[in-house]
Amino acid sequence: MPTEPATPPTSPDHEASGRERLPHAVARASPNLAGAGSSAAPAPTTTNPLLRVLDLGLVPYRDAHQLQYDLVEEVLAGREDDLALVGVLVLLEHPPVVTIGRRPGAARHLVLPPEVLASRGIDVVETDRGGDVTFHGPGQLVAYPILDLNRLNLGLHAYMRLLEQVVIDTLAPMGIAGERDAAATGVWVRQGRSGGNPDVPGQTTLSKIAAMGVRVRKWVSLHGLALNVTTKLDDFATIVPCGLAGRPVTSMRELLGERCPPIALVRERLREQLVRHTIDAHTHAREARARARAATNATNKGGGLDLGTDL
Repeated sequence: MPTEPATPPTSPDHEASGRERLPHAVARASPNLAGAGSSAAPAPTTTNPLLRVLDLGLVPYRDAHQLQYDLVEEVLAGREDDLALVGVLVLLEHPPVVTIGRRPGAARHLVLPPEVLASRGIDVVETDRGGDVTFHGPGQLVAYPILDLNRLNLGLHAYMRLLEQVVIDTLAPMGIAGERDAAATGVWVRQGRSGGNPDVPGQTTLSKIAAMGVRVRKWVSLHGLALNVTTKLDDFATIVPCGLAGRPVTSMRELLGERCPPIALVRERLREQLVRHTIDAHTHAREARARARAATNATNKGGGLDLGTDL
């Protein structure tokens, strides 16, 4: 992961105008994305002046990866522009694919060799995000927030905690109590062990419902999170998910059964939470910079150096 500090911009942050600055990135990234998305997926929309949302439906992983880099460049190009968006939120699903992150030894966590996975219709892609190995497939909601973390005044640790909270807040109204695990990034839920009672300590295990892995380029974020809604969980048996042996994976459907909401509803709730938390972070960042400027001005007025000479 990059080690440069996530310092806030030196110039004052300006209110964005909502002007469309990213109209061509989808078509330029790949011809396949120009009309991407299932018929159920809404057209890309600008939801507010700060954050644009692209809802693309089912998109091959490599195409989505290129799209992210195109969007990063456009967000960077607008960093000093007072009309710039703070970022773009990409929502989609992937055809079956196993992605291998940058963590050393991650490829060892493939249970089956790539050629066997390919025979099952599962692609294998080495990628540049943080983390280990994971699976993406239909029924899994993927969010790639392309955000200017400098403008949001977020370091990597704070940003990962924000993504976790987004998922926790998305799940709560649907009857799922997501939680963090101090030993492993992501969102987890408590399930009863073979016949155990999930309400009794010692009879539960933590199962992962959302995986996360990110990268930053000049402090604009790439990659993001994957929430299992109706994902086919058997496909996770082809890997050691996130390199965590013995840690089970679950989905909203497995937890809720027939009460599981459609993925379109979950997507909308996740979008709402991502937008809300991003706007909150932006507001807090602007307030912090305003306080810092006020303190600097007060210091300069009350305690500046007197270069005069008494004679």
